[in-house]
Amino acid sequence: MDATPAETTEPAFRTLGGLRFSKGHGTGNDFVLIADPDGVHTIDAGQVAALCDRHRGIGGDGLIRAVPSRYLSEGRELLLSSPEAEWFMDYRNGDGSLSEMCGNGVRVFVHFLRAEGLVDLPDGGALAIGTRGGVKTVVRTGDSYAVDMGPWEFIFPGDATAKAMDSLVTADGLEVPRPALSVSMGNPHTVVALAELSELEATRLYTAPQVDPVPANGTNVEFVVPAEPLVHNGIGTVTMRVHERGVGETQSCGTGACAAAVAIRHWAGAEAPDSWQVNVPGGVVGVKFFAGAGGHEHVELSGPAVIVATGTLS
Repeated sequence: MDATPAETTEPAFRTLGGLRFSKGHGTGNDFVLIADPDGVHTIDAGQVAALCDRHRGIGGDGLIRAVPSRYLSEGRELLLSSPEAEWFMDYRNGDGSLSEMCGNGVRVFVHFLRAEGLVDLPDGGALAIGTRGGVKTVVRTGDSYAVDMGPWEFIFPGDATAKAMDSLVTADGLEVPRPALSVSMGNPHTVVALAELSELEATRLYTAPQVDPVPANGTNVEFVVPAEPLVHNGIGTVTMRVHERGVGETQSCGTGACAAAVAIRHWAGAEAPDSWQVNVPGGVVGVKFFAGAGGHEHVELSGPAVIVATGTLS
């Protein structure tokens, strides 16, 4: 009997042979990173999905291309009002779909720019970054970074204000649908509060939770357990897992951590703190609320960023 022939299908990224890449992560949320200072690399959705494949590619929750803002229509539009946003974070989810913003990704992006010698950012220095979710200001704090994520808003503000919930979420491992709040951090999130860590552990995120009603462009879904007590030394603490739109469950989600803090603080009432610690499977991130320009409340996300490897595509 003849042996089954070995698979010979070329991976979709083979045409990118010779391209340098790095692999980085922020609290386990990992990315393939490509430097494109001359704006010459076109990486399509199929190539991104192939590169992010954890068995046949490099593996990652998404791919980030570092490209000067002037080479993208979205970037040029941002430069009109924010000329300091020289670099654009061209981010795609692991399935190749475009994404507005990634909180962990923008920290890793700035760390990558430094590692590649594309920017000089001293400790305490700030850098404006263009994203599809607007301009984000990133401050270096040693080997960590703090990001002004901009203002948050409820996606369904009427229901959020009147009923403190705006949707129902059904997920494997939870016996009944759970009430949730939908929050925009420049990208959509739907936050579910659970009572016990055992419930969080039992929730199966192999498949996407069902959200009704779902925001217009889909949503990321966070399952969150408040600590007991919720507040210690003026800091609120929660533990979170997340199913990311276009990816699946990830070790961390920066914008999701911000959305989780927004929702839990809303549910906790007027005495809830402005500083939060969010525990995720990949580590810990900080979330802080502060008064931004124009009277809008902004959210700051802080945490580490690591480059773990560099290489060249064959």
